[in-house]
Amino acid sequence: MLNIKMLKPYYVKEDKRFIRVVLAYQYFSLFIDNELYQFVPMESREIIIDRNRKRVHNVFDIFVFQRGKRMVYVSVTDLLQLPEFLTHLNSIIAPYYESEEQMYQDESLEEELEELIVELEKENLRRLIDQAIDKNDRDSFHKLTETWNQMNKS
Repeated sequence: MLNIKMLKPYYVKEDKRFIRVVLAYQYFSLFIDNELYQFVPMESREIIIDRNRKRVHNVFDIFVFQRGKRMVYVSVTDLLQLPEFLTHLNSIIAPYYESEEQMYQDESLEEELEELIVELEKENLRRLIDQAIDKNDRDSFHKLTETWNQMNKS
């Protein structure tokens, strides 16, 4: 019978495709048949989560746990069967998904603001053209209409 005593990342590394939860000696331990075993980074030492599929990528990797001279090999697949393992893992990676969602919201907001700024600049240019007409200022009128034409080409 497997139970999680502790699961903390040594550190979490992320890129565009994966979130990698890197594990170390004192940060991961299991109770196996009521005996405490400590994680030993001999074979695999990280849990890799695919951002797009939101699934563990390295399910066939093996983690080694040690108690004295005894070693126990546990696959990631076996660990994923434990509800407490999933709870711990989700609490570790949740902030990385939130930051990704926030990034997309920020990008969307930035695009909206950019569009708003362009519209305000156009309105301001129209007013300046109107003022040049009212003042009968031909030089300003020509410069402003040239700017207007350039702005509307792009």
